[in-house]
Amino acid sequence: MRVRLIHDRVEELELGELRRRLGAEPLTAVYGDQGAERDAAGLTPASVLMPIVLRSGEWTMLFTRRTEHLRSHAGQISFPGGRAEPDDAGPEATALRESQEELGLEPAKVELVGRLAEYCTRTGFRVTPVIGVVHPPLALRPDAEEVEEAFEVPLAFLLDARNYQRHSRMFQGELRTFFAIPYGDYYIWGATAGMLVNLHRQLARGQL
Repeated sequence: MRVRLIHDRVEELELGELRRRLGAEPLTAVYGDQGAERDAAGLTPASVLMPIVLRSGEWTMLFTRRTEHLRSHAGQISFPGGRAEPDDAGPEATALRESQEELGLEPAKVELVGRLAEYCTRTGFRVTPVIGVVHPPLALRPDAEEVEEAFEVPLAFLLDARNYQRHSRMFQGELRTFFAIPYGDYYIWGATAGMLVNLHRQLARGQL
């Protein structure tokens, strides 16, 4: 199996090459929340897991849609993850713990293959995106308090730069720009979309 990466040219990446590029030193994240990096030192550390599911027909990426009653980011598309706890051994441990709590995703199912540079958010977090390869079959048990649904999107769609949109809106009196990657009825935007763009950039070795 291989996946197609589309930027200024088309590349076909096999699993070994995917692992190699993701295991390299993370490139500087050029797409964080606009202006959030100014306060990076005071932000709360957190991690998310970007799970690549090795389906036999087509590789996918696993997402969650948050429940509508949550106080922050209600109904939004996100990766499983959350703030670091004192007992976590590092960003990878945080990402795996949160994924198990939110989705019932067993750590033994996840092969960690790399991480992206920290992504600073305007909501006060310094997020480390951890990339894992997930081997089916999966027996997910989403936490109904936090997760409305878990769903997958073809990885090839997410690695096609032609699907990236750039939008802007007023936020707290300032014009803010953000990425969006709509897929069917799902609207992936904000930090989640920005991390996907950074993933593309890491795989394309800085071409975006």
